[in-house]
Amino acid sequence: MINETFVASDPKSAYEQAVQKYGDDDISLVSAKQLKYEDGALRSEVVIAVPKALFMEKSFGALSMDESSRNEEETLLEEIGELKTQLAQMKDGLLLQEEFGSTIEEVKSLFMKKGISERWLDDVFTTLIGSAVLEDASLLVSYLLEEIDEVLQIKEEDLSMSKVMMLVGPTGVGKTTTIAKLAARYAYLLNRPYKVALLNLDSYKVGAIEQLAYYADIMQIEHISVSSTEEFRKKLEELEEYDIILVDTAGMSPYDTQKFIKTVEFVNSDIQRNIEVNLVLSATVKYEDMEDIYKNFSFLNLDSVIISKFDETKHLGTLLNFMLLYKLPMSYFSVGQEVPDDLLLAKKEYLLERFIGDMDED
Repeated sequence: MINETFVASDPKSAYEQAVQKYGDDDISLVSAKQLKYEDGALRSEVVIAVPKALFMEKSFGALSMDESSRNEEETLLEEIGELKTQLAQMKDGLLLQEEFGSTIEEVKSLFMKKGISERWLDDVFTTLIGSAVLEDASLLVSYLLEEIDEVLQIKEEDLSMSKVMMLVGPTGVGKTTTIAKLAARYAYLLNRPYKVALLNLDSYKVGAIEQLAYYADIMQIEHISVSSTEEFRKKLEELEEYDIILVDTAGMSPYDTQKFIKTVEFVNSDIQRNIEVNLVLSATVKYEDMEDIYKNFSFLNLDSVIISKFDETKHLGTLLNFMLLYKLPMSYFSVGQEVPDDLLLAKKEYLLERFIGDMDED
């Protein structure tokens, strides 16, 4: 398979370009994201995978072998450039190992065992060349924990203005329960009651609408089910006087193209109000899946990450590693199933204490 990138003003249009070129039977969605180009304009890039034979037929047609060869040479040069970068990184690592081998190996092994990537650790170690910190394991551990604390980002809760909060994420991550917790927090648990409404866009999951309606009925909060972008726009206009509108979306696999495109349509609706998009990510997901989830939702210009299912694992190194590498601001932690009790404002200290506790068990 060969990957090809299509660019348009929105992901749906970019994906339609791919379908127009190859049809929709032999292509699969790899990723989609929104980028700011040098001219300041936001554009959507959709990457699709296509069989090599079809790619050559549609892309090159009657091109001469000379032109194909030039393309192969360009690809080879790019691969050589990447290899040079990797070799330089390996050289830095070898120099560190020669000078401070035992200390670095001990500390690196401890952190990597708990899920922190070698790449991030080596980047930090390289900045410490010439420092006495590399000579003492306990000092080095303390320094790494301080670096982690420095890199982690928190999105502070701000209810000074009315807003629309949309929760997105994969199936089974706990979006609906998290929305119920947020609704209860805003409506009943703060210094003043906020006027809250719930919008449900999830028409795929059996019982999803009924589940959110059940929570809304208990809390006596407005609940509306929406099935089209036009209806979504109208309902947001009707709810203009509400302080907070919480929007539940369909859970989806990172590879579910149709639900993916549908979510894009809702986010890019022609509305006057800004939509704050929050990715709900489970603390139990393995790192490779976290990357796939992020890459396929990042085009929505994520405002924050809400971490769910803290109560289902005590090993948080993988999650911590993901947050370090992608530098995403965290807003809330869901730490159990109880509504509304098991929801916390995101704090670096909470995550680090859980991580350190896991390290201390060895």
